[in-house]
Amino acid sequence: MTVVALAMLQQQGSWLLQLRDDISGIVAPGCWGLFGGHLEPGESPEQGLRRELIEEIGWCPLTLNPWFQHQTPQRLLHAFHGDLDVPLSELTLLEGQDLTLAQPEEIHQGAVWSPRLRECRPLAPSLQLISLRLKELSGE
Repeated sequence: MTVVALAMLQQQGSWLLQLRDDISGIVAPGCWGLFGGHLEPGESPEQGLRRELIEEIGWCPLTLNPWFQHQTPQRLLHAFHGDLDVPLSELTLLEGQDLTLAQPEEIHQGAVWSPRLRECRPLAPSLQLISLRLKELSGE
């Protein structure tokens, strides 16, 4: 079973998203998702997420709070939330083709505008799942 950890990082009500590369063979190519990824053997979900954030954006918040877990026969997802307390300009995109801050309403519509590519791209299944969980919590 694959084990992953993803971070829902918020800044003033917006979520930090990663536009995944357009590479066949990766999970959700060309779709918006959250930063994070697969755990290495022996890593806790938080340790793996911290490593992934440094590898992907060169930054990690001081506090990452466990939010929920979701399991399918193929994958165990650990979702965390935290604050993005630095300007977007201080992040270095090291993996993926774009990053952006998106409002929940935009995410709930199922596609988000890419400033770099100048087009809308769909959400990865993991981000769709997290968007639904957020809707449930807000009572929508």
